[in-house]
Amino acid sequence: MNINENNNESAFETDLDKNQANYAALTPITFIQRAASVYPNRTATVHGDTRYSWSETYTRCKRLASALHEYGVKPGEAVSILAPNLPEHFEAHFGVPMCGAVLNSINIRLDAEAVAFILQHAESKVLITDKEFSDVVKVALTLVENKPLVIDIDDPYWQHGELIGDLTYEAFLQKGDEDFTPYSVKDEWNAITLNYTSGTTGDPKGVVYHHRGAYLNAISNAISWGMEQHPVYLWTLPMFHCNGWCFPWGIAAMAGVNVCLRHVRADHIFNLIKQEKVGYFCGAPIVLNMLNSADDDLKTGIEHQVNVMTAGAAPPASVISGMEALGFNVTHVYGLTETYGPSVICAWHDEWNDKPLDEKARLKSRQGVRAPMLDGLMVADPTTMEPVPQDGETMGEIFMRGNLVMKGYLKNPDTTHAAFEGGWFHSGDLAVWHPDGYVEIKDRSKDIIISGGENISSIEVEDVLYRHPMIQEAAVVAKSNEKWGETPCAFVALKDLDREVTAQEIIAFCREHMAHFKTPKDIIFGPLPKTSTGKIQKYLLRDRANYSDEQDS
Repeated sequence: MNINENNNESAFETDLDKNQANYAALTPITFIQRAASVYPNRTATVHGDTRYSWSETYTRCKRLASALHEYGVKPGEAVSILAPNLPEHFEAHFGVPMCGAVLNSINIRLDAEAVAFILQHAESKVLITDKEFSDVVKVALTLVENKPLVIDIDDPYWQHGELIGDLTYEAFLQKGDEDFTPYSVKDEWNAITLNYTSGTTGDPKGVVYHHRGAYLNAISNAISWGMEQHPVYLWTLPMFHCNGWCFPWGIAAMAGVNVCLRHVRADHIFNLIKQEKVGYFCGAPIVLNMLNSADDDLKTGIEHQVNVMTAGAAPPASVISGMEALGFNVTHVYGLTETYGPSVICAWHDEWNDKPLDEKARLKSRQGVRAPMLDGLMVADPTTMEPVPQDGETMGEIFMRGNLVMKGYLKNPDTTHAAFEGGWFHSGDLAVWHPDGYVEIKDRSKDIIISGGENISSIEVEDVLYRHPMIQEAAVVAKSNEKWGETPCAFVALKDLDREVTAQEIIAFCREHMAHFKTPKDIIFGPLPKTSTGKIQKYLLRDRANYSDEQDS
């Protein structure tokens, strides 16, 4: 008999009910309350010469929550923010949900039309915006039917842009009560944030997070990364991206230091690592590649351990080995906006420590296993939902389930239902499952190249291209071919534009390192188009590859 079929309640379930003494809804708001109580004088945020303690930060968050409440923002309504990684952005991750509202952190690289769509779709009551983006916001507001209250962040370290709002952030805080009692979260399923996907194939989708998932992924990140108490964390990863992978809440849980960064530049990153003794930062592979390629004089003088968490497009092993050669310890994670950011981690094994650097980098380039707080992970046939063999060869789609999966898509029930069909979240990423249980992505379902009936992983080809000493960036897409159906077409950006490299040289290099049928038939040189989160826009490259083919014919 299935144990779940026994409906008789045991003595353990009789007259032992939830009450205030033994149960509280999980919410990351409690993290900042504890940090301010236990470590009131420890530094919470650093921005230039401005430093706020945990006690000061908590007070500012309470003032923000109080001011929003007094303005009339009700529980369940959206408050948007368009800002770099500043203290105000960090505070919004607590102050907004502390009044019961839902934080909508908007991608700072979007155009006015996209920003307007988000404000309209989210029905935002308030927009907190940094003056760097005043030109975009001014246009966006003309496209919104119900204009939100606009609050300006007037950063003293940024002199460009203009103030366009009803009042400044600091003036708004002064309207709030520092003794405000934060909203009591009764149901951890309540929404805490709203994040929009990049929308490369249409309008972006609004991904809704709940308090429970935010709490658990913040803890999951800290555990899986082995974060020490009071970590010094550099904000290279945008807070608008999956709420900074839940690290605003995670750093509060660890009572750490948030080192703010307006612009992601190699000199700023290396200088802050040395100046603030940064021990942790996150970034897409493109950021790691930028650091690898930085001038050698910037890299000197780092005498402490620096831990890097990377995700996004699968990082080539050469990028990881480059960072490790600098002495940085790289942890590779995987996730989507729909899974609160990282939900899969390439957990390290001690027996791998003695392997050669290239082999360690190859192991680390795999996506890995489920994170501590993810309930289920599998690679399965997308049609039958049957798990594929763990042979490292059979391709399937990655599926996840559990507390680290979104509530769903805002105002989009059909798409939500499709994403959860079969009781699992459908990632759309194609991968193999290795005998040790580790998942390795081979492609997005739409990016796989089918040539002469053979599947070619664009990621595998890109990994070979990145090994070429002259290639800075690479992306491979399918190009229509009358004989083979599709063939790989490579777009590459070179490290040194003054040194000539021919397409024939690159093709010959690839033929030396991989099966010939996988080798790109075409090489196109030039900068690669990227999304606002640094991902290469392959759909544009596919158009270019096939358009150039039409022009040539």
